[in-house]
Amino acid sequence: PDNIRKWKVLQSVQDRNETLFYRLLMDFLEMAPIIYTPTVGWACSHFSHLYRRPRGMYFCPKDKGEMASMVYNWESNDVDAVVVTDGSRVLGLGDLGIGGLGISIGKLDLYVAAGGFHPKRLLPCVLDVGTANKKLLADPRYLGLKQPRMEGEEYYELIDEFMAAIKLRWPRALIQFEDFQSKHAIKLLMRYKQEYLMFNDDIQGTAATVLAGIYGALKVQGLGPEAIKDQRFVVCGAGSAGSGVLLTIRNAITRRYGLSKEEAGNKFWIIDEKGLISKSRSNLAEMEDLFYDLTSFAVDEAEMEG
Repeated sequence: PDNIRKWKVLQSVQDRNETLFYRLLMDFLEMAPIIYTPTVGWACSHFSHLYRRPRGMYFCPKDKGEMASMVYNWESNDVDAVVVTDGSRVLGLGDLGIGGLGISIGKLDLYVAAGGFHPKRLLPCVLDVGTANKKLLADPRYLGLKQPRMEGEEYYELIDEFMAAIKLRWPRALIQFEDFQSKHAIKLLMRYKQEYLMFNDDIQGTAATVLAGIYGALKVQGLGPEAIKDQRFVVCGAGSAGSGVLLTIRNAITRRYGLSKEEAGNKFWIIDEKGLISKSRSNLAEMEDLFYDLTSFAVDEAEMEG
């Protein structure tokens, strides 16, 4: 509750004096848990009730055929980074629909405070393709489309148009995908990685950070990087982030230290909301397909060092 109060205070500061808001974040980076996780989860789940003014761009199926024109409504002619979400899997809270925009906003605030980006050169976006959250659909104050979440080829065609529109106006902008459910996150990487400057933060960004953290922890213990092959790992979460982390660590073990994938795989236990994942799972084949697709996108340690 105290962090929620602080979040509201910081938002009011941003409304009145954006320069002061970012100066506070840069001078006191310990405010990061207030503007981002975990407090931003509460803000996203209450997004429609807290709405005061637009801080990003909204795209939905009703905008089909108009996105190339819509991007010119954004005031800045120079954008370095775009963070986009469809709100389908926000943090550990599930489908929050249009509330996912809060994640895009919070992540870009960190780009400013920790990465040195200029606030006017950042663009938070949300793709409102409906929601599967029954609570939101029944909420009279929910601002998003009150319809079932779009799926199939129609969904991908909408994102195709969004990507083309962003590249049309800002051809050098980095497009970061944030909090897409795993089944779409992987396919979107496959679809766009050759044509656009883009990455999926949950799959690739989290994995790179975790692997670096493991090497740092080994160093603190007085161990060399080769000690990673002797560790055992419990991965909490089997979504796109957890899967990307698992496969990246496995790559670090197999590609440098000679262990087979089977030997490396025996060092991992994966836990999701139903507990330990084992061969007794009824949806094991579906989960195996997910991991197979992810293998192509696990961070390559050699590329990281380069």
